[in-house]
Amino acid sequence: MDLVFQKFAERLTESTHREAIQQSMADVTAALNLSFFAYLTFRRTPSSAPDLISTYPSSWTGIYLQRGYDSVDPVVRHAIHQPRPFRWGLGFRLGDCPDTERTLFEEAAKFGIRCGFTFPIHDDHGPIAALSFAGDERSTCFERSLVEHAQSLRLIASFFHAHAKRFLTIDRMVGGVLLSPREYQCLEWSARGKSACDIGTILGIAERTACFHLDNARAKLGVRSLHQAIVLLTEAKSRK
Repeated sequence: MDLVFQKFAERLTESTHREAIQQSMADVTAALNLSFFAYLTFRRTPSSAPDLISTYPSSWTGIYLQRGYDSVDPVVRHAIHQPRPFRWGLGFRLGDCPDTERTLFEEAAKFGIRCGFTFPIHDDHGPIAALSFAGDERSTCFERSLVEHAQSLRLIASFFHAHAKRFLTIDRMVGGVLLSPREYQCLEWSARGKSACDIGTILGIAERTACFHLDNARAKLGVRSLHQAIVLLTEAKSRK
């Protein structure tokens, strides 16, 4: 398990695009015999859309997002109201289960999503996201993996969230301006006191490339200095 997590952590840290982090999680999910994974951010406002990174069948995720099923999904509701990991699916009760929610579980089962285990992700401001592992049936292998790797899976969920949020649009908004993943990442490291040379070493890019992204971020934010850009970043984070 240590080797699996080490490889997973290294690949996430080196990822520069959304598809790479999805593949990293897909590989660790397969290595632990957990079939599917789904990382879902929660709506911040009624009109906002959730963000989903998963290996669920695209035919199901398309229906789920298009119909706004996250607003009636009992797994989402349960994850929002309490931070402890929990099981779900056909045969499990998550409090009261209206017909609409039972129908959702039955519809998901048609796409091979019959049961799962979810790790809610909360911070000081409340619920943020949830990472679920799911399968077509409650097989012995699936259940054993959940039990044997429970603590590691919690760590994997937290670690994935820390890196996934770099690629989520809403978390790259600064002063009403959308920064690219690299611009945001370089600005974050600069806010931590790192020089362009340090940032290049940390991210595995040239110093001049780090300077390029920092200059782009500053220009997009309409400020003259890097310090002013960092102030805007700090203000944006305090509101999230």
